[in-house]
Amino acid sequence: MNFKKDLVKLLACLGLLLVDFQAFSQDPKFYIFLAFGQSNMEGAAKIEAQDTIVNPRFQVLEAIDCTNLGRTKGNWYTAVPPLTRCKTGLSPLDYFGRTLVENLPKDVRVGVINVAVGGCKIELFDRDNYESYVTSAPDWLKNMVKEYDGNPYGRLVEMAKIAAQKGVIKGILMHQGESNTNDEQWPSKVKTVYDNLLSDLNLKANSVPLLAGEVVHADQGGICASMNKIIGTLPQTIPNSYVIPSSGCEDGPDNLHFTAAGYRELGKRYGMQMLSLLKSKPTTKAVKK
Repeated sequence: MNFKKDLVKLLACLGLLLVDFQAFSQDPKFYIFLAFGQSNMEGAAKIEAQDTIVNPRFQVLEAIDCTNLGRTKGNWYTAVPPLTRCKTGLSPLDYFGRTLVENLPKDVRVGVINVAVGGCKIELFDRDNYESYVTSAPDWLKNMVKEYDGNPYGRLVEMAKIAAQKGVIKGILMHQGESNTNDEQWPSKVKTVYDNLLSDLNLKANSVPLLAGEVVHADQGGICASMNKIIGTLPQTIPNSYVIPSSGCEDGPDNLHFTAAGYRELGKRYGMQMLSLLKSKPTTKAVKK
């Protein structure tokens, strides 16, 4: 008997069993979506009573410990807002998830992970260069970054790996751009983040689309509305990306953030775009109002 050869065979079999177990425990009808960005993805509107009624098929994986919400990092909960940090507001992700569960088969669940930091540039999510950006950031932004142990991108990947043990990652949502207004390099910077996520999570670009929302539209007096022209070019840089229009989505007095009604509408548009992709139907690069 060759003990070494038998041991190698045994270890190989155990490895295969572990792989098979993980595949078995992964529910193909649990659709996971990653979300990141700045304050409009974080959620800046007051949560109203209607927003607290949530179908339990819509779940959130908590990205930080929130004792005030009774939530612990890395655990799933019914997606009652806030869905980002402990005291954030309503976001487009809330009505993205609701739109999906209302239109998908009743045996499909939807899970979201939201890592967003108000006021940040896209550079915060650059895996290899975020530290230099944080070093020069103002203290108020550093304090929010600290809630993700100094690395929001790393936290998103960490949570995504936990989520992938239970479900299948189907897409990535982003709302960011205000702090990069008129930055013509923004699409390539977004591509760097997107490509890194695909690489770090072993995902394929053709099966994991990126949905990017416009900032507050010019028709609402958006002070960063000029950025929408650049956001509109993103599909030229990332073929499997889709721009979610913000036209007609109500905004608040600062002309930077949406109202609760605006977030609800924008979230529904994200949801309708994703539904069209999940059903593999032909789709345009933007959801028409």
